Amino acid sequence: VQLQAFGGGLAQAGSSLRLSCDVFGLSFSNRAIGWFRTAPGKEREFVAAIGSKGGGTKYADSVKGRFTVSRDNSKSTLYLQMESLKPEDTAVYYCAAHQFVYRSINSMVEGNQVGAWGQGTQVTVSS
Repeated sequence: VQLQAFGGGLAQAGSSLRLSCDVFGLSFSNRAIGWFRTAPGKEREFVAAIGSKGGGTKYADSVKGRFTVSRDNSKSTLYLQMESLKPEDTAVYYCAAHQFVYRSINSMVEGNQVGAWGQGTQVTVSS
């Protein structure tokens, strides 16, 4: 199983970035998948998740209305479109796949139902 996240980089406040995550080695379309982040000096936090076959999305309050999570099941790829970036969005972003198929995205929020993690991609937002 391998999750490869990419698309991070340096951005100015107010600008946009799109992260992608290619997933290999596990059934993709029937599994909830999402994004977490770890900011400097802080614990890992949930960012967004999307249900199997695109059924339902969930966002952290801090990104709601600015970030959009989506998936392309034909490519086994997860996306995170980030708009109106803020310096507090600076973090390493990790994609994550639910441990089990056909489970609710709500069970991903705490992170303890994640079965596979990507390697992380750095997002740095300057003011």
